[in-house]
Amino acid sequence: MHDHHHHHVIGPMNASFAVAVGANLSFTLVEALLAFKADSVGLLADAGHNLSDVLGLVLAWAASYLVTKRASARFSYGYRRTTILAALINAVVLILASLFIAFGAIKKLIEPAPVAVEVVILVAALGILINGGSALLFLKQSHHDLNIKGAFLHLAFDALVSLGVVISGVVLFYTSAYWIDPIVALAIVGLILTLTWRMLRDALALILDAVPSNVDQQAVVDYLKTIPGVTAVHDLHIWAMSTQETGLTAHLVMPEAPLWAEPEGYQQVSKVLAERFAIHHVTLQIERIENCQTQDCNLEELHGI
Repeated sequence: MHDHHHHHVIGPMNASFAVAVGANLSFTLVEALLAFKADSVGLLADAGHNLSDVLGLVLAWAASYLVTKRASARFSYGYRRTTILAALINAVVLILASLFIAFGAIKKLIEPAPVAVEVVILVAALGILINGGSALLFLKQSHHDLNIKGAFLHLAFDALVSLGVVISGVVLFYTSAYWIDPIVALAIVGLILTLTWRMLRDALALILDAVPSNVDQQAVVDYLKTIPGVTAVHDLHIWAMSTQETGLTAHLVMPEAPLWAEPEGYQQVSKVLAERFAIHHVTLQIERIENCQTQDCNLEELHGI
């Protein structure tokens, strides 16, 4: 017996993605033009980095759309897991971009060079507004959707980098201490790598069908054992079907199976799992093992394991 509930938020997210992609693509083009005008390799490199962020946003957007597509005969679960793949790819891209920034910062630290400070400050300040404003569009949803979190982190980190550039640019304007810029960049890279590593770890765990971090597996087991007639629970699997949905399968040992005497019994279990544990796709198999009348029976012996 199985039950499932869907709760997608693609409508509001579509608008957020459209605004973020449009704003950041426009900013990238403006930054590239100013980089050529100021003959600044640093600004041109940052424009390339921002272009990778736009591609990351498009990837997260596409995954958020695919999760709403209907399942087919071949793809029986639909395209839900594309959101996990998008989160994983975005984490890798963020790490690679951070290493690229770190490499450039170290090079500038070894060989300091003058920069067009006024242009750099202007572009960075604009970057704070564009990236920071776009990040706010994804802030709420990022708390419980790893795919959206990837998009949020891309934008938030860019805003943070731009803030560091403004600070270092102001210092450079008054002191000509060119070593400030790479030091600030390296400090920001350290923060980015720390936070991105967590997202990469979470995405890898979901790819490997680990129990989602927001689900207490033991609490789920304890609840299932409180169902009238259940004497044991085994073969329990809880995994992420997407960054928004969690699935569960389990075998319930019920010698008399009173729960299924009425259809409402199963629906009530599904409702509790959804409300209490955010598990929206439930499949339960009932086993009538006559020798397992208590919850301390040995299932391994009964199954001949």
